[in-house]
Amino acid sequence: MMTEKKNDRFLVRLQRLKMRAAAVQPNDRAQITALLDDVGTLRDQLMRECVRLDQEFNRATAQVTAITAYGRSAQSVRALRRGH
Repeated sequence: MMTEKKNDRFLVRLQRLKMRAAAVQPNDRAQITALLDDVGTLRDQLMRECVRLDQEFNRATAQVTAITAYGRSAQSVRALRRGH
């Protein structure tokens, strides 16, 4: 659920940036500079979120691998006990 809230916040911020970009006059350098700064900040936050999700995915993959290995080991022990 936490990720959904973050995603929603990122989408809201992106929509606001789009609206601001549409309203900026081409000759308003200060507004363009501020907008570019905000876009860069959002990009950096999105990149950090990608890294966090990648780490979470890697942890989950390692856990699945460990659980699978444990299951195979337990299955082998049971097979040996039955004489196979």
